[in-house]
Amino acid sequence: MKPSERTGRLGVGIVGAGRVGPVIGAALANAGHAIVGVSAISESSRERAEAMLPGAPVLTIPELVERSELVVLAVPSSELESLIAGLARTGTWQMGQLVLHTAPEFGTDVFAPARAAGIIPLAVHPAMSFTGTSIDLGRLTGTWFGVTAPTPVLPIAQALVVEMGGEPVVVAEADRPAYAEAIETATTFSSAIVDQAVGLLASIGVDAPGRVLSPLMLSAVQNALARAGGDVPG
Repeated sequence: MKPSERTGRLGVGIVGAGRVGPVIGAALANAGHAIVGVSAISESSRERAEAMLPGAPVLTIPELVERSELVVLAVPSSELESLIAGLARTGTWQMGQLVLHTAPEFGTDVFAPARAAGIIPLAVHPAMSFTGTSIDLGRLTGTWFGVTAPTPVLPIAQALVVEMGGEPVVVAEADRPAYAEAIETATTFSSAIVDQAVGLLASIGVDAPGRVLSPLMLSAVQNALARAGGDVPG
């Protein structure tokens, strides 16, 4: 189906079967989009893809791109630029195709090699820590997504986020590095603090230190977010 023939439902190809890609694919499938396929190399990624996207064929990346109206690039940030450029060199990108990446530090400038082929670039990052399991589907509801896109197609990116149950927040192209730093800081420091506190309690013989710390950590984070003006659950 050509982009001009769309009825609102898209054929979606998921490039990357790590923790993020299959969850995004499942969320889009729940919104009524059709999963064309997923790329998965390792045994663990194939198992994850089968669990989250049952019945979706495992295809090569060129096959996915050629068959999809919306391509989701859920690959490590370090691989994104070379992947986009490589597919541009081989003439794989399709005119009018939606291409979405999930890397926090990049906006749409990273799509420069592909834009020459006429793709529609979208940068959509879910501000959430993923497990790669069905648990994440529930957590996506109400999660904020950092969205960057050219003004004419920004509503498309925002609509996709809403369909997945999320809340879009627009991040300017120039602000993506600061956005990514904020995400990395929150993720790294919170994990490190929990690990250190759990280790200390375990060292003095406290059973199930994670359960002991859970109410404290949740309330402390909620209080900090409330001071920052955030809306947090009671």
